[in-house]
Amino acid sequence: MKLGIVGLPNVGKSTLFNAITKAGAESANYPFCTIEPNVGVVAVPDKRLDVLQKMYDSKKVVPTAIEFYDIAGLVKGASQGEGLGNKFLSHIREVAAIVHVVRCFEDSNIVHVEGSVDPLRDIETIHLELIFSDLEIIERRIQKGQKMAKADKAYQAELELLNLIKATLECGKSVRTLNLTAEEQELVKSFNLLSYKPIIYVANVSEEDLLEKGGENKLVQQVKEHAKTENAEVVVICAKIESEIAELDEEEKLEFLQDIGLQESGLDRLIQAGYRLLGLISFLTAGPQEVRAWTIRKGTKAPQAAGKIHSDIERGFIRAEVIAYDELVAAGSINHAKDKGLVRLEGKDYEVQDGDVILFRFNV
Repeated sequence: MKLGIVGLPNVGKSTLFNAITKAGAESANYPFCTIEPNVGVVAVPDKRLDVLQKMYDSKKVVPTAIEFYDIAGLVKGASQGEGLGNKFLSHIREVAAIVHVVRCFEDSNIVHVEGSVDPLRDIETIHLELIFSDLEIIERRIQKGQKMAKADKAYQAELELLNLIKATLECGKSVRTLNLTAEEQELVKSFNLLSYKPIIYVANVSEEDLLEKGGENKLVQQVKEHAKTENAEVVVICAKIESEIAELDEEEKLEFLQDIGLQESGLDRLIQAGYRLLGLISFLTAGPQEVRAWTIRKGTKAPQAAGKIHSDIERGFIRAEVIAYDELVAAGSINHAKDKGLVRLEGKDYEVQDGDVILFRFNV
C-alpha cells in the first residue's frame, strides 16, 4: 500500500513523515524544504504475529508494510507551475490514497504560507490544484477520444464518460463524488486521476489539544464536517508527539502512551484508516522459518491471495488449509486445532478473511 502525504507548506507534513518512518526527511520552518518525494517504508503493527511466532517457534517475523511518500508542499497555482509545480502533482499519481495533512493549531512561531490558520481554506486550495491538474489530463484524453470515436464507435462510451468527468471537475467537484458503474470505475482507474483517489485528512493539533481535549477543537470539527461530504477518513494527530514516540522502543512506547492517556499511536490509527478506506485485510502464514502477514483487498479469492506469495502458487493452486487466528490461539497449536477439526480445506472460490492463517497446497 502506497500513501502520499500532501499539504501546504508548514502544516507539519514532513514532521509527521519523519515521525512515522524515522526516515529523516528534512523539516524546517520554511516552504519547500522537501525537494524530492521522500519514501519511507513502515511495518504495519500486528500483535498476532508475535503470538504466532511463539506458537511456531519461528526464526523470524515479517510484517506487511506501507510505503509513505512525503510530497513537497503544494501552494496555490501548483497546477500552473507555481511553487514547485506539476512535478510534485505527478508524484501523487503513484499512490493508492492521499494523506492530506491539515494544520489545526495556532503557533505564532511557525509561519503559515497564507498568513493565518484556516483548515477549510487550506483543504480547498489543494483540492482545486488536484482538480486543475486532472482537468488538463481529461481535456487531452477527450481530444484523443474524439479522433478515436470517429474511427471506431466503440470509443463513444468512453468519450461520454470523459465529458461527464470534465463537467464534474469544472464544477469544482472531485471525480470520487461521481456515482459510477463497476465498469466505469475500472476505466476511471486507468486515467490515474488525483481527485479520484481516496483521501484521509490528518488534522495536526497541538500537544495541549491532544492531551487535554482528546484532539478536539473547533478547527478539527470543521475538518470532520467537510470529510463527511467526501466519505473521507479523519485521523487526529499531534505530529510533535508522534516525533517523540518514534524515538522510543516498543516497551517505552507503550509506557509513554499509557502515561499520556492514549491507547495507540497516531501512526497506528493512520494505518487502520488506510486499511478501512482501501478495503484491505491481512492474512497470515506461519511455520518454523517465518511468520508473515500479507495484505490483500477484501473479497480476494484463495488462489489470488496465494499469488501474493508467489505466482507459481496461484498457478498451481490445489486447495488452502485455513483456520481463523482466534480459533488457532484458542486451540493452543496447529496440531491441536487439526485434532479438533478446526482446520478447513477451502477451494478456489473461498474468499480469504482478515486473520486467516493459511497453508496453500499447490502443484506446478
